[in-house]
Amino acid sequence: MSYPATVRSVGINKIGGVEAIEDLTLPFPKRKPNELLVKVEWGGVNFIDTYLRSGLYPAPFLPLPMTREASGVIVELPSDEALLQSEEFKLRGFKRGGKVAVGNTGSLKEYISVPWDSYVYPVPDAVSTRVAVAALLQGMTAIAQVTESYNVQKGDLVLIHTIAGGVGLLLAQLCKARGATVIGTTSTPEKAELATVHGADHVILYKSEDVVQRVNELTRGLGPHVIYDGVGKDTFDADFKMIRRKGTIVSFGNASGAVPPVPLFKLTEKNVKLLRPTVDKYVFTVDEKNFYGTELYRLVASGELKINIHGEYPFTADGVQRAQLDLVEGKTTGKLLIKVSNE
Repeated sequence: MSYPATVRSVGINKIGGVEAIEDLTLPFPKRKPNELLVKVEWGGVNFIDTYLRSGLYPAPFLPLPMTREASGVIVELPSDEALLQSEEFKLRGFKRGGKVAVGNTGSLKEYISVPWDSYVYPVPDAVSTRVAVAALLQGMTAIAQVTESYNVQKGDLVLIHTIAGGVGLLLAQLCKARGATVIGTTSTPEKAELATVHGADHVILYKSEDVVQRVNELTRGLGPHVIYDGVGKDTFDADFKMIRRKGTIVSFGNASGAVPPVPLFKLTEKNVKLLRPTVDKYVFTVDEKNFYGTELYRLVASGELKINIHGEYPFTADGVQRAQLDLVEGKTTGKLLIKVSNE
């Protein structure tokens, strides 16, 4: 099969504001013997894209296509015949024409070439590439957090900040399915209603209610067993006021800015456990990728995990700019997607 010499992309050549995002023309990917060639159909928008674009996280290379989440169809398998015959490769279930979701940085372009053992996951027939990409990073994050950051159990009291966001809605469903009481914070009654539909037992409107006081009331002064905080700077100090003795704070995002350095003595008042996890370090080995990929798409295909898609944006600089602005300005609920090509 013949391929074009160049591909369309949207990304950055320099660190900056959303205005740094531009339309790019890049060379067609050079394939290595261990790589899959994927024709991209969808890209997912995440806060990490804004961190890389702004310089909060260092960009690994420039120009940088502006998403680390994509889905599409395998058009070429690795050329390494020994790899293709290996049991480890066969276990992954990759096939030409098969659907995959990819969690590699720099994936917002028409074709990508990715190592077979990187963050690439087969997608079952029952799940579309549109839903697959919407579920990928946020779904992996949520499943890992309720399993490894803190193993949520029946009877636990759980607090989820910005519960109507992409990760928040998934955390709510997973925690509720495990038998926890789910408390969430959000900004509007409309978002509160959405969170309730997705499993929240109590939703606090942080713009009009005292969050610390309400959490104290709802937990009878004991505090939550775990707090999932993707907000960062604006909520972090209050987390320590709300968390119960021997509780766990999972700080995993910087939507309001990065959390300042934390003195270890801050943990001693209640013997608090504090984590700053990233999904890449939970889903790292081939076995872990097989486990989490299979579990995520099993939950999605069965309907046990409902994926809320807020909207789709065009595969243009203006489209990606608008998506990032809508995300950081809190105008969205659920997942934002970039439509790269037709399924």
